[in-house]
Amino acid sequence: MYDVIILGSGPAGLTAALYASRAGKKTLVLGGDQLGGQLNVIHALENYPGFIGTGPELAAFMKKQCESFGAEIVMASAKTVNSQQSTVNSYKIVADDGIEYESKTVIIATGAKPRKMDAAGAREFIGRGVSYCATCDGFFYSDKDVIVVGGGNSALSDALYMANIAKSVKIIYRKGSFARAEDVVVKRVEETENISVLWNTEIAEIGGSDMGVEFVITNTGEKIMADGVFIAIGHEANTDYLDESIKRDDAGRLVASTLPTGMYVAGDVRAGIKLQVATAVGWGCEVAMDCIEHLNSNK
Repeated sequence: MYDVIILGSGPAGLTAALYASRAGKKTLVLGGDQLGGQLNVIHALENYPGFIGTGPELAAFMKKQCESFGAEIVMASAKTVNSQQSTVNSYKIVADDGIEYESKTVIIATGAKPRKMDAAGAREFIGRGVSYCATCDGFFYSDKDVIVVGGGNSALSDALYMANIAKSVKIIYRKGSFARAEDVVVKRVEETENISVLWNTEIAEIGGSDMGVEFVITNTGEKIMADGVFIAIGHEANTDYLDESIKRDDAGRLVASTLPTGMYVAGDVRAGIKLQVATAVGWGCEVAMDCIEHLNSNK
């Protein structure tokens, strides 16, 4: 029996693990399929106070810090989470490693996954020119022409990353300005010579051959030749393993005030927060402290 099981190994989950284990609680992190969650797609982390580097570097440091206080980290994902009503209320979690884990409390920090594009061809060409991770797949597009879809910080950061690899980068955005992106990122995009923008435009179709993507067709009927399409149009919360009794918002994120006793939520999977590393860390800290208080009052 664990005191707390944390689902997810992104900045929220690892922060919660640090606080819980440091408080002497028996702590397990079910880290999913990749340590760090969305940290893995951040190639230049500049806006997290006190740290400059890559997302994976921060994740590795946080993991080491958690483990120094006794937290266990298992790279497995939850398949089901069930509340057990007994002499001591607890949660049983069945993971995809085939093991059933039990804990007095659970902190959900499973983050979010990239929202998929619905355009024709978007699904068919995944891995053959369509990508949702520029830092993962950008290497394959050296000196090629690529498209980035989206207008937030993630999309613009992907465009800047690809500008150092590809011959040309064209941003396709459905609105007329980068209102959701930070000014410093927008300015860098504007100053980068091999980045151009197509405003008020959406992709209707992605086409090509067995060799991969060759072109896109926009909603205006324009055909644009391209070797790759990188999609960054937002995220959807990773909550599919939870039953329908757990309340979610329109993006699938969890509403903290409606969760059962002993269940907490932090990071990108929590409704009503900004999707930033700093806010994920802050909520990881806060819910861990709430969890510790709950455990101490129910000894």
